Amino acid sequence: MSDNELGTFLRGRREAVTPAEAGLPAGVRRRTPGLRRAELATLAGISVEYLTRLEQGRDRHPSAQVLGALADALRLTLRDRLALRRYAKEAEGGDPLICAAAPPHTRTARPAVRAVVDRLEPAPAAVLNRIGDILHRTTGYERLFGPLGLFDTDRPNLLRHLFTDPRARRAYPAWDRVADDLVAHLRHEAPVNDPYVAELAEELTLTAGAEFADRFADLSVTPRRTGNRRIEHPEAGPLDLLYETLMLPDDGQRVLVHLPADEATAAALDRLTGLRPGALRAVGRAG
Repeated sequence: MSDNELGTFLRGRREAVTPAEAGLPAGVRRRTPGLRRAELATLAGISVEYLTRLEQGRDRHPSAQVLGALADALRLTLRDRLALRRYAKEAEGGDPLICAAAPPHTRTARPAVRAVVDRLEPAPAAVLNRIGDILHRTTGYERLFGPLGLFDTDRPNLLRHLFTDPRARRAYPAWDRVADDLVAHLRHEAPVNDPYVAELAEELTLTAGAEFADRFADLSVTPRRTGNRRIEHPEAGPLDLLYETLMLPDDGQRVLVHLPADEATAAALDRLTGLRPGALRAVGRAG
């Protein structure tokens, strides 16, 4: 096996892309199949010298931005983008055996985790696996997101709902930002060769097109684990929420908690859940 799989992969893909596919004139007397190094470097916005070092294995630490630019320039498929990330991980010293030993894909939450989440009632909180399946939730979470259609299927999934249900787009005034965050979680929190990520990515590329695929291809965006989120709720009206993400790395899961950012939202959530006034207290906006 080559000790320069990243460089071999890049060179192979460069030679497989025709100038026409990259939007370049074919020219004459081309001595190499596909793109010249100078052409790929220009398309990706990097120097020819740096691309040469990557292909020859003399530089094994490309940034996420460089990988994303190369993937775009080479017109890589989703599956090839996952392979590029894996080769980059191994090139910078990651052990592929260790990478493969990531927590298994799960569709249930441990009893202790469910018990902890239940203690967060009446706050809207849920346990998610790495592809966004909802494994457990509080009643508060169900009453907040149920009217948006999230639980209309037997296996509710945040990403699938966001990209395929029109009610989700209407509910989030900052839909693009929510989409950026959820796709970044999918891409960055899972092992690079996770078949479940690849399967969901292929599905959403078919159903949502470029809105999903372009985000999935952008390696430079990292997930935000805290922040503000506004929801135009069909029953409770406008809601200003804070969210916190608690990672469970040994399980390949995370706990997502929403809290009211102001008193009006706290009162609206109380009415939505049917609880007494003051059951949820406003936390204040994130900085």
